Amino acid sequence: QVQLVESGGGLVQAGGSLRLSCAASGLFFSWYAMGWFRQAPGKEREFVAHISSSYGDTNYADSVKGRFTISRDNAKSSVSLQMNNLSTDDTAVYYCAASPTGRWGPPDQTTRYDYWGQGTQVTVAS
Repeated sequence: QVQLVESGGGLVQAGGSLRLSCAASGLFFSWYAMGWFRQAPGKEREFVAHISSSYGDTNYADSVKGRFTISRDNAKSSVSLQMNNLSTDDTAVYYCAASPTGRWGPPDQTTRYDYWGQGTQVTVAS
């Protein structure tokens, strides 16, 4: 059974930092590209970042470029999202997701991902 478990969310002041982690089990992690998405109250789930399975190529939403960094550790079957200079607009539930290698489609589309975590809440206070 595949499980993705996010951690690291919490309450932070604007301008602060948080590091989210996602631990994967039940899948051959190295074969999966990984993504982070977020969903704010009353809004649709939106793409945040993606990292490929093989070469570690990354993609980011324009709203987080230069502030967020996605990384992966295949030995630990984990993916992380370092978030710096947070603003209130970053408040949301953050989800990690897994996409099998070879799945076509842009990395910002939710339909590309087969597995999702339960999410972790990030709240940025002004």
